[in-house]
Amino acid sequence: MRLSREVKTGILAIGAILLFIFGYSFLKGTNLLEDHRTFYVKYQNVEGLAKSAPVTINGLPVGKVQNIGFANKTGGLVVEFTVEEDFDFSKNSLVRIYSSGLIGGKSLGIFPSYDPSNIAKAGDTLKGEIEKGMLDAVSERLGPLEEKVNNTLAGLDTLFLGINDVLDEQTRNNLKVTIANLSETAVAFKGASRNINTLLAENKEKLSNTLTNFDTVSKNFASLSDSLAQIETGKMVRDMEDVMSRLDAIVAKIDNGEGSIGKLLKDEKLYDNLEGASLQLEKLLEDMKLNPKRYVHFSLFGKRPKEYSDPEESNN
Repeated sequence: MRLSREVKTGILAIGAILLFIFGYSFLKGTNLLEDHRTFYVKYQNVEGLAKSAPVTINGLPVGKVQNIGFANKTGGLVVEFTVEEDFDFSKNSLVRIYSSGLIGGKSLGIFPSYDPSNIAKAGDTLKGEIEKGMLDAVSERLGPLEEKVNNTLAGLDTLFLGINDVLDEQTRNNLKVTIANLSETAVAFKGASRNINTLLAENKEKLSNTLTNFDTVSKNFASLSDSLAQIETGKMVRDMEDVMSRLDAIVAKIDNGEGSIGKLLKDEKLYDNLEGASLQLEKLLEDMKLNPKRYVHFSLFGKRPKEYSDPEESNN
């Protein structure tokens, strides 16, 4: 059967239209030959989400954003997206707009919730959420810091006001005088330092000799310490204890009246005898002084010496 020219032209036109529709859909990111499911999610702000943006589940691309339009006259938005993978999730799953990188655009991420009794079907509207961007996170972190900085600045302002109240004209004059005195003190200290340096330079040799002598004395002291360390202190202490023991024994004997010293100190009879002998000796010496001829007698004619008589007691 031969086809007329008109039929051939119609078939060619229909093929061209179908090819155009397929190509257009493919360029938009929709493959008409693949089976996919379409879902919807509502937002008040899509944060720059664009058509053909990837849709991911746990980071894996599973579809694309098909369309973004207004849901109502109040400015609400509806995002239409498709899921091409055969992956089931419940209607309670969360669809979040997030940033895929520092310089990348926005993506749509599905955070699935597994509930076999409430599986999401094509055409369902899911719950949407917007992830905070980097600037929002930075602003959130900088908020408390900003408050602290403001409080610090307020405290500094109060401090400066207090300083201004304290630093009145008289106080400022006193500070000027004090600073001037400090300058004079620094100049005087500099002069004193120069004098000390001159003194040290002039007496460098003497100081060197003094340090040398001190070093020699230190060495001698170290040698003396070594010598003292070599002394048998234990034997010395034992000898001293022996001497003290003997001395205690001697003192004990003397206290008990033993020995000559003990008898001399304790025997009253010996003391009386010594006292009597001393008295007799004193009388004898006094008589020899008064009558020397009685004891030293020399006579050519044999003169008879006088008889001995007790000397009279001296009035002295």
